[in-house]
Amino acid sequence: MIEQWAPALVFLVLSFGAPAVMLFMATMLAVRSKIPSEARYDNYECGEEPDGMAWVRFHPRYYLVALIFVLFDVEAAFLFPWALNIRDMGGIAIIDMLIFVGILLIGWAYAVRKGAIKWV
Repeated sequence: MIEQWAPALVFLVLSFGAPAVMLFMATMLAVRSKIPSEARYDNYECGEEPDGMAWVRFHPRYYLVALIFVLFDVEAAFLFPWALNIRDMGGIAIIDMLIFVGILLIGWAYAVRKGAIKWV
């Protein structure tokens, strides 16, 4: 029984162990300054003096628009290979993609109704 689960156990140990080792080594090998500098907290604008504070609060609407953009960007990433291979996949592929796009349009309509896309 254990022989059957050994590959899965090795995979789990490696998948959790490798990132943990990488994070640990990054903190151990990181270069740290002995003297704190004020320039550390400035935003970087190509060597120019910063225009305003580095720590600016963004309105939550900005993040909603960004998430909706990512949603439709992923949709385009799925539509492109589908459109290239539509002749080989047959008629069921058209129905599947219409369902996929329909679900996304329902999400878009919900976002419009809630006012998430409205930029004020």
